[in-house]
Amino acid sequence: MGLSMAVAEWWVERWERQQRRYAIDREERFTVIADVVEYVTAGQRRPLVVDLGCGPGSLAARLADRLPRAEVVGVDMDPLLLELARTHHSSAARYVDAVIGADGWTEAMALGRPLDAAVSTTALHYLPEPVLRRTYVQLAALLRPGGALVNGDHLPQPGAVAGALAAHVGRRRAERQRDGDHEDWASWWAAVASEPELAESLAERRRRLSAPVTGGDDGGADNGLSVSDHAALLRAAGFAHVVPVWQFGDSCVLVAIR
Repeated sequence: MGLSMAVAEWWVERWERQQRRYAIDREERFTVIADVVEYVTAGQRRPLVVDLGCGPGSLAARLADRLPRAEVVGVDMDPLLLELARTHHSSAARYVDAVIGADGWTEAMALGRPLDAAVSTTALHYLPEPVLRRTYVQLAALLRPGGALVNGDHLPQPGAVAGALAAHVGRRRAERQRDGDHEDWASWWAAVASEPELAESLAERRRRLSAPVTGGDDGGADNGLSVSDHAALLRAAGFAHVVPVWQFGDSCVLVAIR
């Protein structure tokens, strides 16, 4: 059974609502990421942008709307979310099934030319530090000089006192922004299990999660790295400039210029 556009739209809209529980000022963060990509790709006839951990295409779709001449490649390891992206946001990007950080993942994208920008939201904090270190080196090699990695993620402040304060401020803002929809990550996935059109991709997702993954995902544990830790890894990987351009609580947009 194929996935219909109407069913894909329904589940993507529910995804968007539940994700707002976790990403503080999610829409503003998307907008800031697009602002940065627009800035670093100015003058490029057809910018090439990779969305790392693209999920159902939320950021890819927003980038395609902002930069209609850009070529966007979305990368994710989740077959169900990729099926939603390919059905609901089919024109926004070319979607690639690959594990970020695993052997051969950069070749799987089949880019053919240097990247102008790589973007990500709430994906890279799942990579274990050695994998993240290697991934940053690989991205630096893929980006053209002047290109950028733009990461919107949960990046805590260094130190217990500063980290706890920033996290508290972020949680309080998230509570004020709740729109009455109480669906969370767990309940969204529980509901998906009852959708016949997603049964096949859900079964494949479960099969992959039950098998060991080499390189990319350690099963969902946060790597615990602070924004300063990420900045240090990026500089060591060869990025010339690293700067946080937006932050609220521990929700941050960190930009690294090649």
